[in-house]
Amino acid sequence: MFTGIVEELGEVTAVEQLEEASRFRLRGPLVTEGAKHGDSIAVNGVCLTVVETADGEFTADVMQETLNRSSLGALTQGSRVNLERPMALGGRLGGHLVQGHVDGTGEIISRTPSEHWEIVKVALPENLSRYVVEKGSITVDGVSLTVVEAAADWFTISLIPTTLALTTLGIKQSGDPVNLEVDVLAKYVERLLAAGVNPLHATGDHR
Repeated sequence: MFTGIVEELGEVTAVEQLEEASRFRLRGPLVTEGAKHGDSIAVNGVCLTVVETADGEFTADVMQETLNRSSLGALTQGSRVNLERPMALGGRLGGHLVQGHVDGTGEIISRTPSEHWEIVKVALPENLSRYVVEKGSITVDGVSLTVVEAAADWFTISLIPTTLALTTLGIKQSGDPVNLEVDVLAKYVERLLAAGVNPLHATGDHR
């Protein structure tokens, strides 16, 4: 489980194409500190398993399913990436609950800079539209953000200077793909309602 608060702006140092998979080597001295085989690290919002670490870098194998559902397949040597370690139990929840399970990809439509922030408009896949609401939470390339406006096929987010400077959202351009993860709580509520269960009175006793 993650919070969507990016810890480090990392870099892809190598990409190896495998049969129906890819192996990435990524540089991130902070997130690899104390990391070991089997640990999880979110890369642009995608939860990946560490294969090995050495000299501030780690490798991760990405299966075809993940490449199909996210923008990781577009990464090449030198690409910058957002990195985050899993949330520690008992720690502060700075963003919102993020699983690192990408629901789909969007595309940056436009960027509108102002003096103290920048408004970014992102295309929204039709199947995710119902989960995105004004003032709700969404994860874009692993960054926990608040939705400013929500339409049927797009939404906007407001980026402060810190986010622009410390994440890849500061260098993404119009037309670039981004990974999207919607609020998992909304999906659970939808599933319960579809089953005819009132979430406010659900007991788990189906006898």
